[in-house]
Amino acid sequence: MPFTANRRFKSTPRLFVGAEGNYYLSSDGRRILDGMAGLWCVNAGHGHPRIREAIKAQVDGLDYVSCFQMAHPDAFTLASRMVGMLPAGLDHVFFSNSGSEAVDTALKIALAYHRQRGEGGRYRLIGRARGYHGMGFGGLSVAGISRHRRDFGPLLPGTAHLPHTLDLARNAFSRGEPDHGIELADDLERLVQIHDASTIAAVIVEPVAGSTGVLPPPKGYLKRLREICDKHGILLIFDEVISGFGRLGASCAAEAFGVIPDMITCAKGLTNGAVPMGATVVGKHIYDAFMTGPESAIELFHGYTYSGHPLACAAGLATLQVYEEEGLFERARTIASHWEQAAHALKGAPHVIDVRNIGLVAAIEFAPRPGGAGQRSAECAEASYQDGVLVRAGADLIVLSPPLTIEPDEIDRLFGSIRKSLNAIA
Repeated sequence: MPFTANRRFKSTPRLFVGAEGNYYLSSDGRRILDGMAGLWCVNAGHGHPRIREAIKAQVDGLDYVSCFQMAHPDAFTLASRMVGMLPAGLDHVFFSNSGSEAVDTALKIALAYHRQRGEGGRYRLIGRARGYHGMGFGGLSVAGISRHRRDFGPLLPGTAHLPHTLDLARNAFSRGEPDHGIELADDLERLVQIHDASTIAAVIVEPVAGSTGVLPPPKGYLKRLREICDKHGILLIFDEVISGFGRLGASCAAEAFGVIPDMITCAKGLTNGAVPMGATVVGKHIYDAFMTGPESAIELFHGYTYSGHPLACAAGLATLQVYEEEGLFERARTIASHWEQAAHALKGAPHVIDVRNIGLVAAIEFAPRPGGAGQRSAECAEASYQDGVLVRAGADLIVLSPPLTIEPDEIDRLFGSIRKSLNAIA
C-alpha cells in the first residue's frame, strides 16, 4: 500500500465502503467527515450524481480508444473547456493519468522545447526544498522532501533546488500569504550565477506547497520568480495538482496570484478524483515551437496508453460543469473566511506552534515530542478519526483540505475535533 505502514495497517485496517457528499462510510458503519477531500481531489464532494452518471454513460458507449494516431471528441472538448477556464495564454493540453505523469511530461516538454529552439544545452531542472512533485523519477528529482528521495539513489543528474519558504520566526500564524520571504526568490539568481542560465531549462514550484505542510508563497515571491525566469529565458512551471480547480477560490493558483507560468500541471480536482487523470497545460509559444517540419512527422515522442482516456474525459467534463453550475470556486472564496477563523482559533491550543491557511487548505504544526517526532500528529489524527473526522497527519503536522462543499458547521466540527484531540494527548 502506498505511503502506508503496511504491517500496522493489516493488523488494524481502516476500510471505507461508501462515500456521499462530505462523508465516508466506514466498514463499521460510521459516517466520517472527510477533512481531506479524499486526497486533495474530491472538490465537489463524493458521489456527485452528474459525474457518476457521465461515467456510466461513457462506459456504455466508448469504453476505450488510444490517442496514438486516433482520438475521440471528448478529449478535445475537455481540453477546450480547460483552456477556457484557465488564464489566457495557457492554451494547449497534454493528457496523462496522474499528477506524477503530468509533472514528468512538463519536464520532458521543457527539455525538448529548448532543443527545438537550438538551445539543447539547457538541461538543468530546478525545484525547491520541501517541494512535492509526485513519484516519477523526474518529479522526484526536482522534489525536495528528503525522506521521499532517500531510498532511490542519485536520481536524475543536473537538478538543483531553491530554498523553501517556511519561516516560523517571522511568519508564524500568518493568514494567507506571509509578509516575509520575497527575497528567497532571489536564490534563483544565485543558481544562475553558479550554473549559468544557458544550462537551465525550467524551474518548477508548487505555488502553494501542499504535502509538505501548506506553505503559501510570501507576498510577491511568485512574481519575482516570473521576472527572473523571463530575464534568463527559463521556463516557469507551476505544479497545480493540489491548488487547481477551486482550492484557492479560483481556477488555479496562477489566476489567484496573478502570475502566469509557461506550464501548469494538474490532476486531482480535474475529475473530482472519480477517474485517474492528469494534464499538462502549456503556453502557445511552447506548442508552436514543436509545430515545425513536415506535417506527417511526430512532433513530440511522448505519451501514455491511457492519455485522454474516454472515461476520464467524461468525468472531467462533468466535473468542470459541476464547478461552473454550482459556483463552487466562488463558494470556496466565500467560505474561506470562516475556514481561516476556525483554523486560527487553534492558536494557543496545546502543542500548536503554527497555523497556516490559504483558500480552503490549512496546516497545524506541532512542537515535536522530545524523542518522538511525528507522534503528536499521528495521535491527534487517530483521535479525530475515532471522533468521526478524517484528517491527514505528516511529520509534526495536521494537513486539511476539505471538499469545497463543506458547510460552516462541518468546519467547526472539524477544528473542534482537532482541539479535543490535542487536549487529550501529551
